[in-house]
Amino acid sequence: MSQAIKGPDQAYKPYDGGTHPGNLATRPSEPSLPPTSTPTPTLPAQTLSITFTHHGTPHTLTFPSSSTLAALSTSICTDFSIPTSNQKFMITPKLGVIKPPFTSPPLLSTLQSKKIVLLAPTATELSSLSPTSSRPSRGTASTIKPAAPARHRDWKKVQDEATYTFHTVLPLDYLPKPERSLKFLERLRDDPGIKASMRKHKFSVGVLTEMNPAEHTTHESKTLGLNRNKGEVIELRLRTDAYDGYRDYKIIRDTLCHELAHNVHGPHDRNFWDLCKDVEKEVRAADWKSGGRAVSEEVFYDPEDREGSVGHVDGGGWTGGEFTLGGSGSSSSSNAPTQTLNRREAMAKAAEERMKKQREAGSGGPA
Repeated sequence: MSQAIKGPDQAYKPYDGGTHPGNLATRPSEPSLPPTSTPTPTLPAQTLSITFTHHGTPHTLTFPSSSTLAALSTSICTDFSIPTSNQKFMITPKLGVIKPPFTSPPLLSTLQSKKIVLLAPTATELSSLSPTSSRPSRGTASTIKPAAPARHRDWKKVQDEATYTFHTVLPLDYLPKPERSLKFLERLRDDPGIKASMRKHKFSVGVLTEMNPAEHTTHESKTLGLNRNKGEVIELRLRTDAYDGYRDYKIIRDTLCHELAHNVHGPHDRNFWDLCKDVEKEVRAADWKSGGRAVSEEVFYDPEDREGSVGHVDGGGWTGGEFTLGGSGSSSSSNAPTQTLNRREAMAKAAEERMKKQREAGSGGPA
């Protein structure tokens, strides 16, 4: 006689004597399936972006967070076709100019807050260099003799000139005719006297640039030059106040001598003035183009007058009155007629000022 088994949610069914569905021990075994492995999600590697500027154009590249400056140099060589031998990195503040090969390249993560400027020619500029002209063929008349190799070349001098120099010159492209400012800065960089003095004192300057007169002029003074961080950047006042011309070359060159002395001494103390005078004498003595003599009829400044004056310290340069080319000095009253002083008049005026200061010092004060 069959029995009826009733589950919680099932109707009564007759028991046919077979295996009880709830008896697991008597149920037929099922084939086992291999365990399936759950794929582990791959986390993206940590990366960072680094931005550098080349010829005024910013470029941003992405690297792993553990990359160093050597990785950036390699990417520039690969992506921009600029060999590592032609690369120089101007990193500010603090680090200065660095070029491959690196002894201990800094991590890129430490450079994200700094400004990185790549100083290197582009591939187009390198390819545009004209090849050396070939010799004329036989039988062709030519008055130009082939250049003979130099018997001796001072390689130590060549190396020093590449090290102790202005590693880049940078005009302000938002001012009128920046190409003229570039030529002016290149003339200062290649000045024989400046080059000789920089080799002697081992002066190395990252950037030589011009100064915007409007940003460095007050009612009391005009800034003629600035030296930031002892040679990281030197700024010079090239232009006239009206932006219609350029100031006298020798005045600007003397200002540059002053700023180069700030590579060693910050304050205007006795050590600074002794070095400044030495640099000025060296520059004039090595100026073979003019025989060490001033050829300009424009106003120049006398170091003796600058040394005896006060209020010229500007934290890395110096500020003070100047004579604008074609105009009167800044110390003149606003109602004074505009005039141009020639060299002899300027020397006489400077001598009178020195004598006046000596009389005041001897009498204990101004008359």
